Amino acid sequence: MICQWSLYLALPKTSTHDTITFIFAFLAIIPLAKLLAFATDELSMRVGQTLAGLLNATLGNAVELIVAIIALVQCELQVVQSSLVGSILSNLLLVLGMCFFAGGTRFSEQGFGVSATQLNSSLLIISVIAILLPAAFHFTAGDQIEDPKEGRDILAVSHGAAIILLFIYGCYLVFQLFSHKELYGDEKGDAFKSTRYVKKDKKAKVQPSAAASESAQPLTPKEGGGIVTTRPLDLESNRTLSVHEEAHEEVHEEDEVEKPSMSVTLTVVLLVVVTVLVAVTAEFLVRSIDGLTASGHISKEFVGVILLPIVGNAAEHVTAVTVSVKDKLTLSLGVAVGSSIQIALFVIPFIVTLGWIIGKPLTLLFDPFESIVMFLSVIVVNYVVQDGKSNWLEGMLLMCLYVILAVVFWYYPGVSISEQLAQGCTN
Repeated sequence: MICQWSLYLALPKTSTHDTITFIFAFLAIIPLAKLLAFATDELSMRVGQTLAGLLNATLGNAVELIVAIIALVQCELQVVQSSLVGSILSNLLLVLGMCFFAGGTRFSEQGFGVSATQLNSSLLIISVIAILLPAAFHFTAGDQIEDPKEGRDILAVSHGAAIILLFIYGCYLVFQLFSHKELYGDEKGDAFKSTRYVKKDKKAKVQPSAAASESAQPLTPKEGGGIVTTRPLDLESNRTLSVHEEAHEEVHEEDEVEKPSMSVTLTVVLLVVVTVLVAVTAEFLVRSIDGLTASGHISKEFVGVILLPIVGNAAEHVTAVTVSVKDKLTLSLGVAVGSSIQIALFVIPFIVTLGWIIGKPLTLLFDPFESIVMFLSVIVVNYVVQDGKSNWLEGMLLMCLYVILAVVFWYYPGVSISEQLAQGCTN
């Protein structure tokens, strides 16, 4: 991290040096993300998985928020919109997919609260609909309205929708933290109990012993002549006891309570300090984008939709995957899905409102292709989580879908209709 900061301050502003700065900033965030994951895990032991997930999503999204504000001030409206859409895609497909896959390597199936997850999916769909409506307005009435007037109308619609989305997010926080906080509790009754893989080696030990017991059965004379074998009465009971002992060992392993190694004050300080360091590093990263894309080998669309969200979501990514292996899937969903909800219901409308305040014509009229991809991704995730269970194959499917989207956005040039309708955005 110190090396990256030194390079940014010492090297002159050229395309090659910007590329070097971008790479080092990308790598510098990885250890910071690991520290943030550790601090969040410490905090979850004290305040519960739900609140810890909300705090981690908030601190993690501070990176996206700062990146978006910097790009907005510099009138990079396309970068603002694509990075926020990419953040939602990264959380829903890459982060959630890796959580399911990492947890699936240790558990056959993992469970989570169905009611809370379905409610979160509904909130995501509502927010995506609010983003799709300006695009539908443009393609339906765009030919009948002159561009300057249409731009003002879409801007007014975006401002009104942003205020309503912020109100919905406030209601969601009250619902989650106060009125229905038991719905998001760690011990929610509708959560499916996680199951481990069956250990085949222990089964193999039981079968030979059973065969040996049968071969060693005592011989008893029969009344009418002949000899019959007498099966021991406790053979089946011994097998049952063996299975119960194995199950008891597994339950005992899972019931071991982790103890926090840091105080609450130190944990919170670590969270804040690491978040600030990530934000500063991310600012250097954003300022090097123009030099990185100047050569034409990589587009701003790919940087905004794929690269920036991966960097911005590094903290949530490490946290969610780490705790999913510990069978804390509620916390993983709180980080991945909760972060997407926060981006869609808070960060996007907040940035639109901020642009309204400082005179930047940022609207909810996103790139139509990005909006469609985001809507389809939300639908896919909704189908995946509706049964309240996860396995490694579902995680693999989500990750593969994200890779497909990355390939598509590598070639997609990007269309910023919002910039076309805006009447002069200046720094």
